[in-house]
Amino acid sequence: MTTVVSPFTRSFTADAEHSSFQAQLRHMGVGTFRTGFEDVSARLEHGPDGLHLTGRARVDSITIKRPPEFRAHVVDGEDFFDAGRHPEIVFASTRLDLADDGTAALEGTLTMRGIERPVSATGTFAALVEDIYGGHRAALDLTAEIDRRDWGFEFQAQLPRGGDVLSWTVTLSIHLELVAD
Repeated sequence: MTTVVSPFTRSFTADAEHSSFQAQLRHMGVGTFRTGFEDVSARLEHGPDGLHLTGRARVDSITIKRPPEFRAHVVDGEDFFDAGRHPEIVFASTRLDLADDGTAALEGTLTMRGIERPVSATGTFAALVEDIYGGHRAALDLTAEIDRRDWGFEFQAQLPRGGDVLSWTVTLSIHLELVAD
């Protein structure tokens, strides 16, 4: 049996160079399509009522680059991110539990395309260490599965012999290297 611990007794900001937000889904029934976002920010706030994690990713920082027309369709298309109207993906936690065995459980609200939905993630955390500059760092690694239709990502096509071109299930992976304020 694990117990809930509180290894974070101060607030942290994600180190943008050492943090990532990625998404992956099945493609053509045989492969896994992976992409990420390069402009990601996050804060872990320590307060009297516990820990709260917030984060943002700019849609136009998606790592899809080629072909240009495909990138434009994913970033700006109404059946994908529609970044002109919804330039960011936003997350705000409602609960973050850290256990003495190093596991983490997170619940919160994920907003994409202006649609807010609850999401749960699980993963691990690395408690505070002193870095080579005299600062203090920690980390969170979290994974969640979502159904992209819940956020209005309706694009789909059928393969010639049946099956979907893109899976409805998307796996989100978040790694945050956190620097103490």
